[in-house]
Amino acid sequence: MSLGKQLRRGRWILAAALLITCLCARERPAFAQSLAAHDLAQRIDRHYNQLHSLRAGFSESYEGLGMRRTESGTLLLLKPGRMKWVYSQPAGKLFLLDGKYAWSYARGDSQVQRIPAKELDDLRSPLRFLLGHTQLERELSNLTMSMAANGRFTLVGQPKGQEKRVRRLKLTVTADGAITGMEIEEADGALTRFTFTGEQPNVAVPAETFHFTPPAGVPVVNALPPV
Repeated sequence: MSLGKQLRRGRWILAAALLITCLCARERPAFAQSLAAHDLAQRIDRHYNQLHSLRAGFSESYEGLGMRRTESGTLLLLKPGRMKWVYSQPAGKLFLLDGKYAWSYARGDSQVQRIPAKELDDLRSPLRFLLGHTQLERELSNLTMSMAANGRFTLVGQPKGQEKRVRRLKLTVTADGAITGMEIEEADGALTRFTFTGEQPNVAVPAETFHFTPPAGVPVVNALPPV
């Protein structure tokens, strides 16, 4: 696999893995803003911790390393610990967390990449948060809050343990705590943005939806965990 392709895949896994964490209000004294950010972070916690499943559309854009790409598809979540990103553009691309392993594959790839879920979950990420396994304020430090368009809020913070890789993470959130956007700025300046639409909470999602069978003749390789 080429170096460029490895870098793109690694960043894709980071973004998918790094997909849950931040929110806010008008400029206020630091103490008052801290209280507001705390309250909104708790709203996000409550919103996702009460779910057992979720379906939403997503669009994803990436700019960095001289590259630019835009992708889209459907996100499915099922507790405990299952997540599936099905890409319609490009068709045939998939990221899946089955509770034991995370799998990544795109149509035409020469191999399927697999990594133990616990190693992927070690990232302080929106992945863990969307699955309701943590508290937002334990994942992000230096939270700041501000108003966004259409009555929404933004929450910005530094993912703990990711200081060398991620400069900041910004969430766009509704007043009831639903995440509608996420922006990840990496230390090298690369920027990944996600937009989520049409959230359907607690939809029926069969468990077998999260079973992945590698295509015939395509080998499975164990990916290195993020560093």
